[in-house]
Amino acid sequence: MNKATNVLTVEEAAAQASYPLFVPFIMAGDPHEEATISIALSLQEAGAHILELGIPYSDPLADGPLLQRSAQRALKGGMSLKGALRMIRTMRERGLTIPVVVFSYVNPVLRMGEETFVKEAASAGANGVLIPDLPMEESSFISEVAREKGLSVISLVAPTSAHRIEKIASQAQGFLYCVSSLGVTGTRDAFPDEAYAFIRKVKEASTVPVAVGFGISNRRQVELLDGVSDGIVVGSAIMKIVEEQQEALVSAEKTEREQALNEIKTFVSTLISS
Repeated sequence: MNKATNVLTVEEAAAQASYPLFVPFIMAGDPHEEATISIALSLQEAGAHILELGIPYSDPLADGPLLQRSAQRALKGGMSLKGALRMIRTMRERGLTIPVVVFSYVNPVLRMGEETFVKEAASAGANGVLIPDLPMEESSFISEVAREKGLSVISLVAPTSAHRIEKIASQAQGFLYCVSSLGVTGTRDAFPDEAYAFIRKVKEASTVPVAVGFGISNRRQVELLDGVSDGIVVGSAIMKIVEEQQEALVSAEKTEREQALNEIKTFVSTLISS
């Protein structure tokens, strides 16, 4: 634990989780910067162990329609990589102590400069980075810089990379993000049988906790993953509520904002409460 800030590292949070590791994803700036900060704090109160903060991008290849709309709203509102990093600093000032992983496609990072990005992220209070479209073979520089700054580089393993499971797992830090199925993000009713076999293979190869994402949206799915994975990553299902509650989340009425935040917390409780 960082004594100065009382903030857990990604490794500490993943190792100390007392129930299945819960990693929510939210889009920076959707529907508004202040709303994003409030959502982050509400997710911490609801029991999140690690927060993934998405950087809105105009061409998000892995995102389904819902997260694409979320990114467009955030971009329209002026959110950027620099703005999102500044937001992390404000989150820390407001009391966010869980680790924050910056989830960004590679183009915004390259525009900023890999070394500058890592330094700025660490300075703002981030604890990790996840760049889904940066191949492992091309990540050595950013991994080295991140290690120097104390940031974890979160690895993704997907069914398309089944032949590289051991190689990817050997470099995993904090937790290993296991993509449950082919395709883009979005809620799903169930996982195909082959997904469970794939997740088990990943878990066997990994020395860090394995969190499954892409499609987690209800308690039944979480229960089906019990004993198969170590945790879950939930994004689209949360951002669906944000989309539905966007007007309330930016309302001038405090009670409306609080009710919208409670909708998110209630949903989370249905997922992870024992």
